[in-house]
Amino acid sequence: MKKTILLISVLAFLTLNNHAQTVTDIDGNVYNTVIIGGQKWMKENLRVTHYRNGVQIPNFISPASWTNNYTTGAMCYYNNDSSTYASTYGALYNWYAVIDTNKICPEGWHVPTNSEWNILEKYIDPTVDTTFFGLTGTDFGGMLKETGTSHWTSPNTGATNSSGFSALPGGYRYIYASYTDIGNYGYWWSTTGFDTENAWDRLLSFDNSQVYRAYHDKTLSGFSIRCICDKETNIDETLHHGQFEIFPNPAVNTINIVSSEEQTVSMQIFNIIGACIVETKLFDGKNVIDISTLSKGLYIVKFTGDNWIEQQKIIKE
Repeated sequence: MKKTILLISVLAFLTLNNHAQTVTDIDGNVYNTVIIGGQKWMKENLRVTHYRNGVQIPNFISPASWTNNYTTGAMCYYNNDSSTYASTYGALYNWYAVIDTNKICPEGWHVPTNSEWNILEKYIDPTVDTTFFGLTGTDFGGMLKETGTSHWTSPNTGATNSSGFSALPGGYRYIYASYTDIGNYGYWWSTTGFDTENAWDRLLSFDNSQVYRAYHDKTLSGFSIRCICDKETNIDETLHHGQFEIFPNPAVNTINIVSSEEQTVSMQIFNIIGACIVETKLFDGKNVIDISTLSKGLYIVKFTGDNWIEQQKIIKE
């Protein structure tokens, strides 16, 4: 248990400032974003048609142009139908578009590495084995998936979207340049190559709540992209450590916070997606905070003084 808490603590340094909740690509498409742990992600699939510098990404419509392209970044829309699919599911890209030096994500953003996917996984579901090829974790996939069956095929097993990631099943393009499985599966690239022919990606499915850690062909595979912010924490206050003691931790119904600050301090508790769910004032000495209504899981406690902040993590059992 102590090792799990320590691992979560290392990986889960939250950004708790107020930042812009959208990002705009070179084409003018606006994307909502979500903070999960110390990472800020797009909560929509990329649908840009130009690289960051304005260079157009080739849209390979014909099977021959897609299949016979071995080095060039390329994109397409599911069934070559942008009007039906682009606004909801985004576009599909080969891996060479992911790593193109012209850069496919907006300024300040990039396509995640395999390690950055691992951090997301471990933050949300510490049971995920980030060395494993195949299905892993317990309910991590469900915590990423949009709920309901408007876009996911029934039964959309385990979907809660408790992370706010709002994953959608854009399907994929693969061998013989065919399109398949929109509504059933979502695939997302990483920038990390597995070998000379394949690169790491992630798969979510309509019929389970796990995550599939996989690698696929760099050339033939057309997958979705989720961009991640370059700067993970974006924190600009002065960190101020060691002024507060929280116990018990883990806790069930209440936590005790002992403050050595003479000034009145603002305290906030944030959930896994960065939403403030408790807010109060603390005074010098012992303060008792009711957490009985909180769901089980990891939370961040933020203390704010005149010109400093301190952040700690608590586990609700």
